[in-house]
Amino acid sequence: MAGLTGKVKKDDKREERIMYEIIVDAHDEDEQAMGWYYYIEDCLQFPFDAKCTKKIATSPLELNENVTVIELADFDLCRHGISVIVQWQKKQLAVPLEQILPVNTTIEAIEDWHYWIERGYEL
Repeated sequence: MAGLTGKVKKDDKREERIMYEIIVDAHDEDEQAMGWYYYIEDCLQFPFDAKCTKKIATSPLELNENVTVIELADFDLCRHGISVIVQWQKKQLAVPLEQILPVNTTIEAIEDWHYWIERGYEL
């Protein structure tokens, strides 16, 4: 788990959960991606409403735009970052999970992923 000095303060409890529950047996980036993928898959219940919280150059979502998250993207799309499938303008589109947050609820797995990204960690 190589990280950089991130944008958020270190959270020892979250770091411990990530190390001992999510990427516990990961020996390389692919295994880390698999650990994250199955952790998030186990925690999310679809569909759920979400809001775009950051603009990302590779995504057409606009800041504060609402979408419905309908499923986790296939693992092949999540090898270098977790993506979800959203309903967007009558289309289904894969977007990075770090770009959205659930509306009117908190989902720890999504917060864990956002923390991972904001601390500068990578798959």
